[in-house]
Amino acid sequence: MVSATFFASYDKDVEPYIRVATGDYEELVSERGEEDAVFAILNSMAHEIIHYQQWIEDRDFDEDEAENTSTILVDNYYDWTEWNFKFHYSTNG
Repeated sequence: MVSATFFASYDKDVEPYIRVATGDYEELVSERGEEDAVFAILNSMAHEIIHYQQWIEDRDFDEDEAENTSTILVDNYYDWTEWNFKFHYSTNG
């Protein structure tokens, strides 16, 4: 399982950051396959990006929103990249 954290100060002048651990990538690939391993990393990043949006908007951190919205965000990204790949190669190849 990929692990990620979001750090944000109460002071908005202090720059926030997201950390994503990827040391288990090879293990994830062998257990789940490459596509699912990449999805797991992207989903962890997206989860923390949702927390970043909550912080920017001065909202409470909501784990349910972060879990649900991050999956939607990654699914939409995946759909877009798949469409973009098909569009590019169907018009240029």
